[in-house]
Amino acid sequence: MKTLMRALLKLFGWKQVGELPDFKKCVIIFAPHTSNWDFVLMLMVRFCFKMDVAFLGKHTLFKSPLGWFFKWLGGIPVERSSKNNVVKQVVAEINSRERVQLALAPEGTRSKKSHWKSGFYHIAVQAQVPIVFSFLDSKTKTIGIGGFIQPSGEIRQDMDKIRDFYKDKLGIKPEFASEIHIEESTKP
Repeated sequence: MKTLMRALLKLFGWKQVGELPDFKKCVIIFAPHTSNWDFVLMLMVRFCFKMDVAFLGKHTLFKSPLGWFFKWLGGIPVERSSKNNVVKQVVAEINSRERVQLALAPEGTRSKKSHWKSGFYHIAVQAQVPIVFSFLDSKTKTIGIGGFIQPSGEIRQDMDKIRDFYKDKLGIKPEFASEIHIEESTKP
């Protein structure tokens, strides 16, 4: 599968860069998330890097006829409209596993928003796992892994580092990119 996905990326004109750090547990953020094609490209990268990722998805994705497929890919259904403490549930899931790479799109949607959602950050802090930077850049047709941080709990400082990494990455539809910051009033 790795060879096939690398060949497809090359055929479509994309190049893969970086290396996945060998962490037993981590949160992998993917940005910018501006198009439905992002998911397809990231699936290809998943196989190129031999990632064994879990991801959170809207619960409706896991219904028939394709629900089995998203579960097979590592999907964890989330009811976003309820007031569940999703962060707490995900931290418990991470703590219950020996190895887990949780992939999240901090923008949470493919449409432009004023800020990123804070869940990825709170999950990483509470689970005490690093945040790995995964990206696509349509300007250079590059996709891959670009670094990581161990979150300190100082959200402003950590977001400065994250923003610095992603500031020049363009999504497939750059006009839909969200601002790279978390609202101060956001609570876990």
